[in-house]
Amino acid sequence: MSDPYRVLVIEDDLDVALYTKTVLEKRAGCEVLSISDPSLVRAAVERLRPDVVITDIEMPGASGLDLISEIRAQQPGTPVIVMTAHVSVDYAVSALRNQADEFLTKPIASADLVSNVTRLAEASRESREREGAAQVVLAIGAHPNDVEIGVGGILAAHRSAGDEVIILTLSKGDRAGGVRVAWNEGSASAETIGARLVLEDNGETALSGSEPTAGVIRRAVEEFKPAIVYVHSKHDRSPDHRAVHEAALEATGKVRTVACYQSSTATVEFRPTRFVTIDGFIDTKVAMLGHYAIDETERPRYLEAEFTRAVSRYWSRFGTGTHCEPLELLRDSADV
Repeated sequence: MSDPYRVLVIEDDLDVALYTKTVLEKRAGCEVLSISDPSLVRAAVERLRPDVVITDIEMPGASGLDLISEIRAQQPGTPVIVMTAHVSVDYAVSALRNQADEFLTKPIASADLVSNVTRLAEASRESREREGAAQVVLAIGAHPNDVEIGVGGILAAHRSAGDEVIILTLSKGDRAGGVRVAWNEGSASAETIGARLVLEDNGETALSGSEPTAGVIRRAVEEFKPAIVYVHSKHDRSPDHRAVHEAALEATGKVRTVACYQSSTATVEFRPTRFVTIDGFIDTKVAMLGHYAIDETERPRYLEAEFTRAVSRYWSRFGTGTHCEPLELLRDSADV
């Protein structure tokens, strides 16, 4: 017998919450966790790992629509059913625009509740089974902290979803202390999310758009077999960043998804086409960057927590949620 479907119910009306929980437990054999406080959503998702989330659209201090991006950032692909007592086309349109999977009006017939939950839960599990094992993600940076600046939040989300994350840093950078400092800072940052750091340093040889830099990336691709690669954009003032971008294009031809991130030296020509919500992971990104240039006299502005938050808030105007990281997609056949 398969495991019971796991359902998270977010509802401040205790009568409705009890009805929903009872129907799903008795008629569908579901495992149901019900919460009335939206601030507990993150902890509840972490505890239950739900197949389906059911949320009221209006609660004190929060909207069920606002919770959708937060839930999906923490557990990508989670089906969400929105419930409301308002029979209104505007409410339905608003729910669908916020990427709800289903919109139900109260009172909800038990048969409708069971059929919608089981349909979405079954589809969710089938989708995860098709995806198979966790994806391997390779994030490439020319220097220490490049990757964290560009996709620190996205990498934290990948790890939360169970993906394996490899951070490939291709040089020690120009920080005082050389390779030892680069390794200590980079490995501490990677450990924040449980990622693996690979630090390459070719001495005085400059990074190149072809060999030997492309060879280093090619070996990493052959060893780790990533489904997704994140790398510098070509729209960048740094010659090293542009060189790594070119080398990655040469070395990642068989990778399903390649996306370019914004670095601290990106130019105005940087043109993102995807804005990934990192709500729930912005604090983790700040913590990762906090491991670099700990001495305040050496700490550049782009590593400061307030600067990091401000940049992600700016990009959220083009996406959903409160914080986003922008990407230029070169190839896209995986779930970024």
